[in-house]
Amino acid sequence: MNLRLSIGITNNPRTWPILDGTVKPDGIDLIPTILHPSELFWRQLHFAEFALSEMSVSSFMIVTGLGDQRFVGVPIYTTRRFYHTAILVRRKAGIETPADLKGKRVGVPEYQQTAALWARGVLQHEFGVNPKGMEFWMERTPDKSHGGATGFKPPPGVTVNQIPADKSMGSMLLAGELDAALHYLSGNNLVDRSRADLISNPDFKYLFPDSVAEGVRYFRKTGIYPINHQAVVRRDVYEKDPWVAQNLLKAFIAANDIANQRRQQHVEYHLAAGLLTGDAKTPIVRHGIKANRHVIETIAQYSLEQGLTKRLIKLDEIYAPNVMES
Repeated sequence: MNLRLSIGITNNPRTWPILDGTVKPDGIDLIPTILHPSELFWRQLHFAEFALSEMSVSSFMIVTGLGDQRFVGVPIYTTRRFYHTAILVRRKAGIETPADLKGKRVGVPEYQQTAALWARGVLQHEFGVNPKGMEFWMERTPDKSHGGATGFKPPPGVTVNQIPADKSMGSMLLAGELDAALHYLSGNNLVDRSRADLISNPDFKYLFPDSVAEGVRYFRKTGIYPINHQAVVRRDVYEKDPWVAQNLLKAFIAANDIANQRRQQHVEYHLAAGLLTGDAKTPIVRHGIKANRHVIETIAQYSLEQGLTKRLIKLDEIYAPNVMES
């Protein structure tokens, strides 16, 4: 009889083969709950509802640093993006280059979230813009945030204001009360309040006019394709059945191979892979430790630099021992 496990998961091309049953982990029957990542991470961090779930890389490192041992990591990475290329600015704010963000009022759903951590890290290391040089306004409240589960407090020297409950990041941007959004979410979920479509609003633009070119530049210089979500297994599940970690990893690798094959049928995939790697047939997303060590070690360093963790989190602290050689 297969082991039945609940899984909290997002709906994207790399999880479809798992969700539609094309790929099934050996010995495991998954019972999926499909959620928006904002809600998924909030629920798992607060209540540990799922035996297996996607998890914010940043929040997982934070709770690990705090001694929270409820979860064991598996190097399954379902979402990646060049997050700094999605920084949104108000046209009248006079922001033309990253350096112009200094002294500006910058909105963010949650200061500790992985997308914001990556964006700040790139701004600092690539463009000399330190988080302490901006004034942050955070939308999520402690009861509906990742930070509410981790005891988040603004890092020393960083100004983080709370957006009032009767406002949202979107409404403040439209009113000119904020100058930019480090990461903007307007999806309908239980955590994020913004609903305004700013992407198509002519009063707003991306900081990087050619986001593809900037992503290519950054990747070719650093070799980093930022990771946002990874998988975690509840420790009680892993300790009872350690084989679960390897079987899940094998299944998601198979699902990822299918996703890559499907994407290779599209011209845009070939362009992206060719631009980033120089070879349109080279997978641009892979699971496992070996292919992603540099990326995970980089975000761990950013987390320490930005005061989210008090010490450098090491890979063997967050991943199951039996997947460290993957």
